[in-house]
Amino acid sequence: MDGVANRKANNIMRKADAGMEIKMQVVTFNIRCDYGQDGSNNFQFRKDLILRKIKAEQPEILCFQEALPHVSQWIKENLTDYYLIGCGRESNLGGEETSIAYRRDLFNLIKMEVFWLSDTPGIPGSRYTNQSDCPRTCTCAYFQEIKTGKVFRIYNTHLDHIGSDARRQGLSLILEKIAQADFLGEVPVILTGDFNAFPESTELAVLKDYPELYDCTEKMDGTFHDFGRLKTLEKIDYIIADKHFTCKGASKWTDCENNVFLSDHYPVSAVLEL
Repeated sequence: MDGVANRKANNIMRKADAGMEIKMQVVTFNIRCDYGQDGSNNFQFRKDLILRKIKAEQPEILCFQEALPHVSQWIKENLTDYYLIGCGRESNLGGEETSIAYRRDLFNLIKMEVFWLSDTPGIPGSRYTNQSDCPRTCTCAYFQEIKTGKVFRIYNTHLDHIGSDARRQGLSLILEKIAQADFLGEVPVILTGDFNAFPESTELAVLKDYPELYDCTEKMDGTFHDFGRLKTLEKIDYIIADKHFTCKGASKWTDCENNVFLSDHYPVSAVLEL
């Protein structure tokens, strides 16, 4: 680390008040691509329920998957207490986003990046050989809580829905990046997303190589319900944290009005204390 980076890191970390705790609600939310094929559960019919739910809960952090650009624009226009960061997964930075919304009155953004789950993560639109035609991304953001000065980071992703090898490779890449040395030192981390894999799957077995990480949703049952059509729900949405965080509870947002759901996944919420 050079002298300038070292001074910058020291200035950021010096502001942290170790005696004060942060408690925040973090939500992972596959908002479902708005392709107009879901009848009464098209986004135009769900968005009012989504907006009312978020405003009622007021989570500090929202991690979205499958947010198309016009949906992200709607989020920016309607959730004005939040900043939204991220970009599309395609080579032109369009398409689905794994974007992160954070409360603008509570956090400052220190830095962020979007990388592609591939052998060339810095190349937009890149992908592994054994996966679907869909590129996959991870959005990483470092935040500083304004009141306490504490710094933490969030990785938000959406693993491939077809390629088991691609899911394993993608998750391994993210975990390797999480474990890399950082100019800020040891920074607490949260990993969120739609992993498209069950808890006992071989793809998620790589998490066992990182004992400092734990699943805040371990006791939770299924999260994917296909707009109420599945009799047995599938648990594929997760909030993972390291042991800097204490999970005070996790739950699903199961709101439904007149058979209109928030999404085809239940958003998953965890209250975390740092």
